[in-house]
Order: sequence, then C-alpha cells, then structure tokens
Amino acid sequence: MKLPSKVQFADDKVKKAFLELGKGSQDEKQLQQFLIRAFNDIEENCFCGIQIPKKLIPKEYLKKYNVKNLWKYNLPDAWRLIYSIENGKLLVIAIVLEWMDHTNYERKFKY
Repeated sequence: MKLPSKVQFADDKVKKAFLELGKGSQDEKQLQQFLIRAFNDIEENCFCGIQIPKKLIPKEYLKKYNVKNLWKYNLPDAWRLIYSIENGKLLVIAIVLEWMDHTNYERKFKY
C-alpha cells in the first residue's frame, strides 16, 4: 500500500531560498521550475530519487537535521536536490534539505 507523500522544507531558510529563486535571474527562475517538477515527482513517489548510502551522509546533515536517510534527485543542468524521508502513520513526508550544483555536490559528498 502506497502512502500519500508531502514535500516540506527542512526549515524557513530553505523555504525562503526557494521562494527567492522566483524573483531572481532567468536561470534562477528555471531552477525553481525544475525544483517544482521534482517536488511533484517526489509527492507522487518519494522513493523516486537515489538513496545515498548512510556512511556517505554528511555529518552536517546528521547534526543539523538529525536525518536517518538521505536521497538525491538529479535535476537538469547537473543540479542536485537533497531530501530525507520521514514516515508518519498516514503520510510520508519528504523533507527538502537543499539543492546544489554538481561541483558542490561532489565536494559535500567527497566524490
């Protein structure tokens, strides 16, 4: 049985950054559209991303968000959306932690 999913932001800072994209350059507005499409995909199936092995979860995420799992959703133009999944009794919540370009993704995850 598939539980309904809902996307939420990890905190107000992440939500504000997302909303600011819509006020920025054309590239930022396009990135916001990519993120909206990703959010819709994740609400359809929160497991549509690629699970990041637990040993690769940055300590920053463990400390700041107390995540138990981490997922990567590949966006166009080599951007990455990072999210975690929490299971409630009636709802699966995908928590958006951040998005970054491929270079910063490789640095953060030490590839």
